[in-house]
Amino acid sequence: MKSLLATLLLSCGVAMAQEDPNLWLEDVQGERALAWVREHNTVSERALKGPAYEGLRADLLKVLNARDRIPGVSRLGPWFYNLWQDEQHKRGLWRRATLAEYAKPEPAWETVLDLDALGAAENESWVFHGASCLGPTYKRCLVYLSRGGSDAHVAREFDTEAKAFVAGGFALPEAKSRAEWRDADHLYVGTDFGPGSLTDSGYPRVVKLWTRGTPLAEAKTVFEGEAKDVSVSVQVDRTPGFEHTIFSRALDFYRQTRFLLGADGKLSALDLPDDLQEQFWNGRLLLHPRSDWSVGKQRYAAGSLLLADAAAWLRGERKLTILFKPTKTRSLAGWTVTHEQVILNISENVASRLEEWSFAAVKPTHRKIEAPFPGTLSVAGLYDSELAKDELADRYWVHYADFLTPDTLYLAKAGTDAREPYKSRQPQFDATGMKVQQLFAASKDGTRVPYFVIWPKGARADGANPTLLYGYGGFEVSMAPAYSGGRGLAWYGRGGVLVIANIRGGGEFGPGWHQAAVKAHKQRSYDDFIAVAQDLIKRRISSPKHLGIMGGSNGGLLVGATMLQRPELFNAVVCQVPLLDMKRYHKLLAGASWMAEYGDPDVPAEWAWISKYSPYQNVKPGMKTPKVLFTTSTRDDRVHPGHARKMAALMESQGHPLLYWENIEGGHGGAADNEQRATMQALEYSFLWQQLGR
Repeated sequence: MKSLLATLLLSCGVAMAQEDPNLWLEDVQGERALAWVREHNTVSERALKGPAYEGLRADLLKVLNARDRIPGVSRLGPWFYNLWQDEQHKRGLWRRATLAEYAKPEPAWETVLDLDALGAAENESWVFHGASCLGPTYKRCLVYLSRGGSDAHVAREFDTEAKAFVAGGFALPEAKSRAEWRDADHLYVGTDFGPGSLTDSGYPRVVKLWTRGTPLAEAKTVFEGEAKDVSVSVQVDRTPGFEHTIFSRALDFYRQTRFLLGADGKLSALDLPDDLQEQFWNGRLLLHPRSDWSVGKQRYAAGSLLLADAAAWLRGERKLTILFKPTKTRSLAGWTVTHEQVILNISENVASRLEEWSFAAVKPTHRKIEAPFPGTLSVAGLYDSELAKDELADRYWVHYADFLTPDTLYLAKAGTDAREPYKSRQPQFDATGMKVQQLFAASKDGTRVPYFVIWPKGARADGANPTLLYGYGGFEVSMAPAYSGGRGLAWYGRGGVLVIANIRGGGEFGPGWHQAAVKAHKQRSYDDFIAVAQDLIKRRISSPKHLGIMGGSNGGLLVGATMLQRPELFNAVVCQVPLLDMKRYHKLLAGASWMAEYGDPDVPAEWAWISKYSPYQNVKPGMKTPKVLFTTSTRDDRVHPGHARKMAALMESQGHPLLYWENIEGGHGGAADNEQRATMQALEYSFLWQQLGR
């Protein structure tokens, strides 16, 4: 039986088929398309599961399942929750412990939900997508479960005391739903309510208020966006004395309008720029503009962090205090709050520094925090605004790692530099003799582009090093130093050089670094990446025969475009869950939500610049291209697997060298559990060693 999508595609007629003969591969679950996938998977596995594969997979699985991994936790009242996956629990245990128990080398975790047992009992491939819990007791939660790792999920009400789903409780069918507790008996819900209820991007367009014990169909509409919006959402702040509810329309990926729900039930627009990030905090308002912002006679730089009195701001007063002002080399990577402090995480030439503002006294104070350097720090406050001030109100997590230093988690106390090491990892590979360099390349327009080089033991600049260049360059995502046991064992532990490029489009130097490479200027990301590759060759760190590139999602577009623009620079390309057909990306799954990054290909003026780099439209017969491995997932419902499928089919028809491998599960991450992750990564590294080895 033909799928509905296959029927719709056929109904588009011969003209579309002639324009894109591979359109049938967009039929994700179509029998013909899946047969094509299985055939290519077989060919790729036969080619890549050579002598090195099993050793690589074993090493990668050992890292993924290592017992000394630091369990990432989130605080829900007195409990700290974690999802743990290992060889016995492939889909994971949702479990919890007290902070005192978590501090122990071997905590006695209490299982709350066993995902493997649930999947077996219900004959479903459940992947845990998190939980939304109602404070301050956190007894009732909405648990989100995804089939095979897709973004779409079901939601079911769960009782954390009974450790069971609530019979007759709130439940939502499979969709890209969003829900927020108003109180114990009411949910704000955005989901697929039927025709017209979703945006063009496939996310909720309508928010309804759903009362316990009534059918979802009777929920009352309380807020609506437009079809062209990315989505709508609602946020309920239950901080005693400062309660408020805000509804938002995401106009695009970076802009939103916000509306405050008044006591009279009416909505009033918040007077804030639409590209600004805000946070209400104990009667204060933290503001982070992405563009330069004029307030009265004062101008505030994009990337600043500002503070206002929330009530005064809502009354129309416009007094702001500057907590952070960016420079050319310093940007705000993030912040967290305690009861009385704001902890700033500052990126300084792509290394982390911490600073603190304290509002415990009448006069605010500012100080620098002594912390490990020059790797990557992340901070997360343990303060819960719904609870009475407790012993954790001024505590926060600090996590540190760099390329060669395993992760350490500290418990810090605001107002001091004191930090208690809580968890740390053992080295996953022998870093003896390895080193890290930060270098700079000059891009086509003269911009200095930083990049990191991780050298294996004994490597010299002789032009013969197997070298993997990794990049992303989009959506203001930074490529900061990080410890990876998998890369250490599979790549630089085996003699490969790893290079991480901090190209424009990322967030390494704040909003301006990102905005310099969007829409009409997206080519700058590719120019920067090419410049790093050329610099590696110039410095004899590598050579085209030994240089490969890797990227996923937007990074898949990056390597797809780059391999066609400068194919002579590379001998291997790993293109993961990629965007590649930029003529149709906005019509596939969540693609419409990214037009603020790339532009609208249906607008001729914008297609004029997109068409110059779109890989699917620029690969031609007779081009000499490096060999490429495409990897994706059938269950990826964010970036459509049709991108990778169609590109592989087109290149194959033109005689270009390639391999294609698609995981039948996995979502946008490519894999649903550690077994699948190890298989996918081992195939990728097997390919790289085949192509780039000495």
